[in-house]
Amino acid sequence: MNEHFADIFTQTACPSQDQLLAYVKGELSAEERHEVELHLQDCEMCSEAVEGLTAISRKDQIPGWLRQAKYNVLQKLRKRTHRRRKTDFYLYIAIVTLVVIFLLLGFYWIFHFVTAR
Repeated sequence: MNEHFADIFTQTACPSQDQLLAYVKGELSAEERHEVELHLQDCEMCSEAVEGLTAISRKDQIPGWLRQAKYNVLQKLRKRTHRRRKTDFYLYIAIVTLVVIFLLLGFYWIFHFVTAR
């Protein structure tokens, strides 16, 4: 996995997905639960995530869904990056081709006028 894309899911001060899921399931200790609740007061994104997790009745399937969503996002990012690189490559080829054509035309023109005298 490309390290650039992997970091978008891990570089944050928010609780991990596993911690939020454990919070929703009620599997955290009192101290851990308190820390998560303090964070939820200040973080709208995590608060909404917990609200969404709470609404799901089959909580045991959430980790699989999260892995699948993460995989889908990474695949789309890779495709977009690959498409951009492919477009850049074709642009460079077109520019090089035009430069070569203009150079050849210039040499032909110079040669034609030098030998015409």
